[in-house]
Amino acid sequence: MDLKLKGKTALVTGGSEGIGKGIARALAKEGVDVAICARRKEPLEAVATEIAKETGRKIVAIPADLRKDADAKNFIEQGAKAFGRIDIMVNNAGSAAGGVIEHLTEDDWEKGLQLKFMGYVRCLRYALPIMVKQGGGRVVNLIGNDGVKPSYWEICPGAANAAGQNLTLSLAGQYGKNGISFVAVNPGPVRTERWAGLVKAMSRDMKISYEQADKLAPASIPMGRIAEVEEVANLVVMLASPLMEMVNGTMIEIDGGQDKPLMDRFRDKPTG
Repeated sequence: MDLKLKGKTALVTGGSEGIGKGIARALAKEGVDVAICARRKEPLEAVATEIAKETGRKIVAIPADLRKDADAKNFIEQGAKAFGRIDIMVNNAGSAAGGVIEHLTEDDWEKGLQLKFMGYVRCLRYALPIMVKQGGGRVVNLIGNDGVKPSYWEICPGAANAAGQNLTLSLAGQYGKNGISFVAVNPGPVRTERWAGLVKAMSRDMKISYEQADKLAPASIPMGRIAEVEEVANLVVMLASPLMEMVNGTMIEIDGGQDKPLMDRFRDKPTG
């Protein structure tokens, strides 16, 4: 199937590694020119060069810390300037600390909300007027299934994600008349560079071995494994297609059918 993406343009936040890098690569493979941002300049530029060489598309690296309004504004404006328009906006940057409330600090909560929620707000504040002026666009927000499948161990990301999901659905109702459609993609556990650190934190909080903690997420998923980056990226690319325009104001989980509360039940009886 031709996804009608060739010649389109996209901005992807958090594009230097993990899911963001996977999305940027997958979009470029479909013929999309992509601007990516992240806080660290060197890895970001290395990824841009790598994807451009692999796909032949224009990949623009724009360093930005999306906790800062000025950086978000600059990313959107420079991305739009590089391509002349913004067909697709993919908000992906940011993470929030996992852990039980006893271990989460004020700083953990502040960073989680700043990165996983306010960074999205900031980018959309500047991208949406551009999309309105050009007559339409597509927004895909990478959020997370713990916003709809609450877990005591993920209360910080869950809170940020629930806010992001509400934001996505609310804006869909406001901007549909402008030809701008929104969808939220809610991954469960994904095998990224951060996965080992999350397992280590689970081991600490649940007072179980690293090996036992590493089995918790797969045990809560009927498919028996966590998702790979490419699987999430492929879903995002499909949803970014003009063919999916009527998929608006909705959320799609990609978590293998995970029953999130099942992870909680392993607190006292970890899987062996």
